[in-house]
Amino acid sequence: MPPFLAEFLQTLAGSAPAAFFRNSTFAYASLNACHIFSIGLVVGSIATLDLRLLGLFYRFPVSALAPPLTRVAAAGLYFVIVTGFLLFCVRPLAYAVNAAFLAKITLVTLGVINALALRSSRGWALALEDELVPDSVRAAALRSLLIWAGAVFAGRWIGFLQ
Repeated sequence: MPPFLAEFLQTLAGSAPAAFFRNSTFAYASLNACHIFSIGLVVGSIATLDLRLLGLFYRFPVSALAPPLTRVAAAGLYFVIVTGFLLFCVRPLAYAVNAAFLAKITLVTLGVINALALRSSRGWALALEDELVPDSVRAAALRSLLIWAGAVFAGRWIGFLQ
C-alpha cells in the first residue's frame, strides 16, 4: 500500500466518527443494522425490477414498477454509501486489504454502472413503453441479479477474512 494511502486511512481511523463507532457497541450495531437495511432496499427493489424484466410479475407493467423501484434503489444506495463509509472508517486499514471488501466495492460499482448503462439504452425506453422487453434489457437484468447477489455474498464474506 502506498504511504500516502496508508496515511490517509490512518487519518480516517483517527477521526471522531470512527472513534465514536469503535467505542460504542450500541452505535456500531445500530449503524451496521442501518447498513443492512439499506442493502435490503437496494437489492430488494433492484431484484424485483430485474425479475419483472426477466418475465416474472408480467401482469404489472414495467412503466408502473420501474419509477418507484428505481427511486427506492437510489435512496437505498445513498444510505448504503453513507453507512458503509462510516463502517469503513472504523477499520480502514484492515478493510483496504480485505479481498472480500474489495470484491464487494468492485461489484457494487459494476452494479451501478450496469444500471446506468441500462437506463440510458434504447431497450430501456422500449421496456418502459410496455412493449416487448428486448433481449439486451433481459441480459442486463440477469447481469444485475448476479452482480448484486455477488455483492451481498462478498459483503457477508468480509468478516470471515479478518
